[in-house]
Amino acid sequence: MVDTIGLNDKSFVDNFRTPHTEKLHVVERFKLVDGGKALDVHIWVEDPDAFYEPWSGLQRYDRVQRPMREEICAEGNRHLFDYQMPIAEKPDF
Repeated sequence: MVDTIGLNDKSFVDNFRTPHTEKLHVVERFKLVDGGKALDVHIWVEDPDAFYEPWSGLQRYDRVQRPMREEICAEGNRHLFDYQMPIAEKPDF
């Protein structure tokens, strides 16, 4: 189980770019299913300033045999690789 609080409001809840506030509380529960061939992630989301009531969802990941892809996160990876990403001199807030 992963219980997450303390997020800022600069991200989105989903791929539809649903905004949230700093009161966002997310609980994720991971469970292997189908004899270990898949992973179910049950997600519970609560943010009293963004949503009328808590909501939940389910994401299923099927196990596949392939090389893992490298994921790049612009924030925080400033010195690991040179991707020519612009970096602000000072925060804009």
